Amino acid sequence: MRVLTYAEAVREALRQALADDERVFLLGEDIGVYGGAFGVTEGLLTEFGPERVRDTPISEAAITGCAIGAAVTGMRPVLEIQFMDFITLAMEQLVLQAAKIRYMFGGTARVPMVLRTPAGSGTGAAAQHSESLEAWFAHVPGLKVVAPSSSADAKGLLLASIRDDNPVIFVEHKLLYRTRGEVPEAPVPIPLGVAEVKRAGDDVTVIATSVMVPRALAAAERLAADGVAVEVIDPRTLRPLDAETLVASARKTGRVVVVYEAVKTLGIGAEIAARIAESEAFYHLRAPIVRLGGQEVPIPYNRRLEAAAVPQEDDIVEAVRQVMAA
Repeated sequence: MRVLTYAEAVREALRQALADDERVFLLGEDIGVYGGAFGVTEGLLTEFGPERVRDTPISEAAITGCAIGAAVTGMRPVLEIQFMDFITLAMEQLVLQAAKIRYMFGGTARVPMVLRTPAGSGTGAAAQHSESLEAWFAHVPGLKVVAPSSSADAKGLLLASIRDDNPVIFVEHKLLYRTRGEVPEAPVPIPLGVAEVKRAGDDVTVIATSVMVPRALAAAERLAADGVAVEVIDPRTLRPLDAETLVASARKTGRVVVVYEAVKTLGIGAEIAARIAESEAFYHLRAPIVRLGGQEVPIPYNRRLEAAAVPQEDDIVEAVRQVMAA
């Protein structure tokens, strides 16, 4: 199978969606000639023209509001917010409008739009360009939240998101853009709300999101040398959450570590831990569930401090050893 970078996989999904459905169009700051802040939309303006790939003014509120209006009137817009931090400028449009319109109109109105946004730390972009805010939106009924960790998932989940009749927040971690993986050429969507077991194991379950998935897989490889069989699960979709798969793994192994980049307090790991604790898997746990999240600070600019602010491979190894010793 072909190998593509994560960024190339996202671009291919956008290209195939544009070619397949004339209702799909892209909008955002510098997505045309410049190709987007991280080059993901490079070449699409030449291929599809300015009616389908629209550069916008520097206004996240305007971009999001236009996308919502277009979606309600029958289009399928895909907007790009250059950094996830800047979604704060479009909260009214997303939370009070996009998330609620279908419910308020009794299902007669739909909002089939996708908001793509790069998130996370690791590039030295400091406190205002490095946040992971996915838990904010997973808290809002009416929004779907997707966070792919591989090239194949990025393509398949984006295709499914574009075809969905609800607003989707599609979170692309900046450090994943250059990672590579096998990607099918056919435009095959991956259903939302379905987790994937990335590595099977019997001793401990590590539930990881986004960039933490490859770190968890690397940690699992190291722990295997010590005789610890780690099962790594990627929820892939944070809302809707595939709790059934997570609970089944927790019941099997009896030990759970949840790792995510966002600040630990009230992060997505708290919801995952609660779902497991409220299920029948609770009675099979041999140790308390461990949440491994980011530190209680804005992301620092200094590279060493930046790395210390969010979980790294060594931290995951240590967390697994901790829960195994409990």
